[in-house]
Amino acid sequence: MWKVKSILAHSDLAELPLEARLDMIASSGKRPRLLLHCCCAPCTSYVLECLSPFFEITLFFYNPNIDSGEEYDKRANEFKKLPLADGYLDTIGVHVCQYDPDTFLSMATPMKNEPEGGVRCRFCFEFRLEATAKFAKKHGFDYFTTTLSVSPHKNAALLNELGGKTAGVHAVSYLSADFKKRGGYLRSVELSRQYGLYRQSYCGCKMGK
Repeated sequence: MWKVKSILAHSDLAELPLEARLDMIASSGKRPRLLLHCCCAPCTSYVLECLSPFFEITLFFYNPNIDSGEEYDKRANEFKKLPLADGYLDTIGVHVCQYDPDTFLSMATPMKNEPEGGVRCRFCFEFRLEATAKFAKKHGFDYFTTTLSVSPHKNAALLNELGGKTAGVHAVSYLSADFKKRGGYLRSVELSRQYGLYRQSYCGCKMGK
């Protein structure tokens, strides 16, 4: 595992396509632990299919941007519809954080008039990735990443920039990816139908409605 992490930390190889980095991990003969920040079950469905052959995965549901406790619980409960116990090489762990909207609102309210996709969203991404990186470091995960880039409305380059930044602060590796590529978003739609998943019509933030 140390060798793989050292290779991927090299500035040139870290820019390899996701498939090449996954091949390197597979060739190590070990399965690193990955903390996967999940925005929702539909996006998670495809990312699990993509990454579960390579990692031992724990889902991390931390989204204080969601505008009500009812909506938060509804989205969290959708993970129960995924075949987490028997559909992958390993049982998939799930950690649902306590709903805590005040932490998000204290950061976002001063930017409530910013356009969707602007600086408020950037801070929201970084806020959630920061919490994921902290949890990953504290609990001994080898990598962390997020499902957010499955959405065609999310900027993968920005997410990877912020993920890399928080990884450096907390000394835990970030798995850069754009999961919407190679039909990832369409596959998530297909899997959502297969599992009967609730597909929400907005990101969760009332400021983005």
